[in-house]
Amino acid sequence: MSSFLRFNGAIRHQPQIDRWFESQRQELAVIARDWFSQMRDCGQDVTELLHDGHPTACVEDAAFGYVNVFTAHVNVGFFHGASLEDPSQVLQGTGRFMRHVKARPGALPDRVTLEALVRAAYTDIKTKLAAERDLRPDKSPERTRER
Repeated sequence: MSSFLRFNGAIRHQPQIDRWFESQRQELAVIARDWFSQMRDCGQDVTELLHDGHPTACVEDAAFGYVNVFTAHVNVGFFHGASLEDPSQVLQGTGRFMRHVKARPGALPDRVTLEALVRAAYTDIKTKLAAERDLRPDKSPERTRER
């Protein structure tokens, strides 16, 4: 059994996500689209889907990041954010695993810091997947139903 979220249905480019961005308030959609593009650009193995109504980035079927638009801000989130190094202390949240960074028009997070977190989240999930594969006798990706 996997110790992290996995989703069936993640594909390389999900057209529903583009429509999701188009349905958001323009000033917030620009921020969300920018950061989701950063996640998409991490590697050729990045897949995506809408999970709980917001764009979610995965490697294979294992989620590592998401964006979500709220009334006045965008969350750039990480499914395993609690395990990421955060020397700038920009990650918010108190849950067991997830963390996010809030981005507001006119009050954007430091770009270099957030880019490093996106890259670290991508690298982290790849490491977790490789470790899980090494422990499995059949070495094939485990699939579970989308939650």
